[in-house]
Amino acid sequence: MELRPYQTAAIDAIISEWEKIQKTLLVLPTGTGKTIVFCKLSERMICKGKRILILAHRGELLDQAADKMMKATGLGCAIEKAELTAEDSWFRTTVGSVQTLMSEKRLERFSPDFYDIIITDEAHHCLSPSYQVIYDYFKDAKHLGVTATPDRGDKQDLGQFFDSLAYEYTLPEAINDGFLSPIKALSIPINIDLNACSQQAGDFKARDLGNVLDPFLEAIADEMAEHCKDRKTVIFLPLIATSKKMCEILNKKGFRATEINGTSKDRSENLNGFTDGKFNVICNSMLLTEGWDEPSADCIVCLRPTKIRALYAQIIGRGTRLYPGKEYLLVLDFLWHSDRHQLCRPANLVCEDPEMAAAMTKIIQEQEEGKAVDISDISEEVRQQVIDDREERLAKKLEEMRHRKRQLVDPIQFEMSIRDEKLLNYEPAFGDENSAVTPSQKKKLEKMGIFSEDIQNKGLAESLIKKLDERRIGGFTTPKQIRCLERYGFRDVGTWKFLFAKSLIDRIAGNRWKIPKDIEPYSYKPKTEIKSIDADFEMTGW
Repeated sequence: MELRPYQTAAIDAIISEWEKIQKTLLVLPTGTGKTIVFCKLSERMICKGKRILILAHRGELLDQAADKMMKATGLGCAIEKAELTAEDSWFRTTVGSVQTLMSEKRLERFSPDFYDIIITDEAHHCLSPSYQVIYDYFKDAKHLGVTATPDRGDKQDLGQFFDSLAYEYTLPEAINDGFLSPIKALSIPINIDLNACSQQAGDFKARDLGNVLDPFLEAIADEMAEHCKDRKTVIFLPLIATSKKMCEILNKKGFRATEINGTSKDRSENLNGFTDGKFNVICNSMLLTEGWDEPSADCIVCLRPTKIRALYAQIIGRGTRLYPGKEYLLVLDFLWHSDRHQLCRPANLVCEDPEMAAAMTKIIQEQEEGKAVDISDISEEVRQQVIDDREERLAKKLEEMRHRKRQLVDPIQFEMSIRDEKLLNYEPAFGDENSAVTPSQKKKLEKMGIFSEDIQNKGLAESLIKKLDERRIGGFTTPKQIRCLERYGFRDVGTWKFLFAKSLIDRIAGNRWKIPKDIEPYSYKPKTEIKSIDADFEMTGW
């Protein structure tokens, strides 16, 4: 099996992290082949004599992992679940049920050093006591956690266990690279008030949601008849009773709908019927958020509003896979109303920043009725608007920075000039990222032209160093060039090429360090592309 570039990069990054630390995390959005990645990683580790345990909390995920291992590598797996055991198996990989292995008697069948590596699928569950019992028993094993697009809060939680984030591939990157389907959001003018819903474990109670939603099911079905009658639609609802009622309503309105839940005896038959086209709508009470793949699904209706971005990403991710003839995934976005809570909306899939997500959501809602919006198309536009607004608010502070009598560049000026959202919003989450900047980091940053005293933690320092290295290889402006030209009033110098900036600085220097009369700094944009670049230039110079 030929791996995609990001999958190869992910495997290399994980192995590199394991050389330094014990526990690392992989973040890949739903539909980008995270199971393939850890199967091919396992193959490489088996070649080195390692024994591997793949943990999952549901039978479907275990079966999926074993099936993908055989298809991707040709290797079989032992099973540790119920009456099946990996004890005395000659297979070097085990797929194990957390519910089975958490038993002390089950664990004691194995020596504590039996497994060299533990891979946890859907790693956002790893902090629960059942997982920790297993981790504590095999205490010397290396760990890989695999999850899909957690938000910043999730990463901070996962940072309680994992030492680092080895590799992250984002949903926008996967869509732009052509590995996932584009997503279009359609705002539906049904305002459902959630203020009466109470909370449990940081999210809305399912029973309260069901009560609030019930009076709107007919109207929702009418909207679906208008916008997705010819699509293959998956609907997520808060309760089994609500899911069954919605299915009945849809069938009365001419849909071919079916419903599945944890007690459905015909679950496999109905899922296969959806795949084969017998049904064009499948209703479920959050049963299909994990461990189910159906690439032909091209519409998602989320009638289970949530504040948890990871859960929302899992729901929408059921429809992001590519499929022949599938142009895009349609997401119906209802106008959930709540004065107390920030709900996840389609914009949150491509924007972690709350300000940017709110601006995108407003654009989606203001579109003319019936018009779906490609969230990738508007995300860059909104990102630019929000950064412009921030830059305006910080203009006074930046102006002070530009005129400081120092040779090195302030980190915030550099971050804003290159318009790097991740650096601007960086918050430490894993391992020792929150510890003090090391002397070697300070020395390297100052050699690269960054004033290190304003950097608060080791994680941000490392991210800056990595970004500076990438920019050097790509031939972009140095911090000193940014500082020099922005002092003269030029904007966004961080987005320019190194030789553009060098040419302009040479011209200004030749004009006795005055701006040539034919140049207006505030609106200046480099016009001529310089295709060659000297690979030997030093970051310490221009």
